[in-house]
Amino acid sequence: MATHDKGSTTSSAFSDDSFYSSSGGGVHHFDDSTTRVGGAASPYDSTTKAFDTTGYTPLDKSTVDSPADDDPFEDDRKKFGWTAGPDLGLLGLRAVLGGIFILHGLQKVFGLFGGPGINGFAQSLEKMGYRESVVLAWVTGITELAGGGLLVLGLFTPLAAAGLLAIMANVIALQWKGGFFGANGVELELALAGMAFAALFAGPGRAALDYNRSWFRHPLAAGFIALLLGAGGAAVTYFVFR
Repeated sequence: MATHDKGSTTSSAFSDDSFYSSSGGGVHHFDDSTTRVGGAASPYDSTTKAFDTTGYTPLDKSTVDSPADDDPFEDDRKKFGWTAGPDLGLLGLRAVLGGIFILHGLQKVFGLFGGPGINGFAQSLEKMGYRESVVLAWVTGITELAGGGLLVLGLFTPLAAAGLLAIMANVIALQWKGGFFGANGVELELALAGMAFAALFAGPGRAALDYNRSWFRHPLAAGFIALLLGAGGAAVTYFVFR
């Protein structure tokens, strides 16, 4: 039976002193003075064997934040699973840049689309002051053809972009005295170099064969490594073979 003592309620289960005392070999379930729960004092008083509610303020549920209020900056708009806009933009960048270099590579290697072919391109390199012009003609043509194709596919994108950037760096170094505009300027070359640089560090996007590869997951590190390789190749071509 429940008993009432000055407005405090206790159950019959709490009326047995052996429950609170260890006399007779029992185990202390409550402290003799004040019970501590989680390091804080409990409202239970072992002397009166009742719960003292004086000074105890019940929890006001109206003051508890709802889960939606945990983060005041939380955006309730729909979360997209993938970044469709940047991926589509990178696909277009790769397709245009890669397509341009594929056409230039076909001109140099096979003489298509009114191109000079390997021999004609090698003669042009000799006039520019390059040694081993035939070797450089093959290296340049294959780099443009293969690099452009890899960019379109989005495969080994950092290396492909770095190779094309190295070629443009040499062209810009040769033509920068001709000014920015005009046939002998560097306007087009700077635009192509900027596109290659963007692809080098931005990566291919998810619409690519590189998707989820290690260099795709770490574009900054992969970009810097490829940039160093491309810069080394450009420096050797310009300072050693010229």
